[in-house]
Amino acid sequence: MAAAAAAGSPADKERFICIYPAYLNNKKTIAEGRRIPIDKAVENPTSTEIQDVCAAVGFNVLLEKNKMYPREWNRDVQYRGRVRIQLKQDDGNPCLPQFPTRKSVMLYAAETIPKLKTRTQKMGGSDQILQQGEGGKKGKGKKKK
Repeated sequence: MAAAAAAGSPADKERFICIYPAYLNNKKTIAEGRRIPIDKAVENPTSTEIQDVCAAVGFNVLLEKNKMYPREWNRDVQYRGRVRIQLKQDDGNPCLPQFPTRKSVMLYAAETIPKLKTRTQKMGGSDQILQQGEGGKKGKGKKKK
């Protein structure tokens, strides 16, 4: 165990923690890779959103665009990407005291992603589209009668 810890300091890029979008996705089950409670998870987060949130709070962040979560069956660009975050300094202490564990980082990211400007603007547009779709369905129902 000591040999593994001595092999690389926490400041090495290989020792950064990995966060895949599947960890925070409320559309996934635990078996499919979600790692936080479903009520705290986000709908289809992207690696870029996770990177933005973590960089804004002050983490040393690295985005790997072409990496994929092994359990992800969908190969679309939307589901690609992995974010690496430096959680600990060389001496083993957390980089940011309010985030001592990887789970605390994931919960913070999931809490903050819905507040992003890109998310709030998209939500406004999609609500209108949903309302139009519902109106069309009502019309179809009346024709059948």
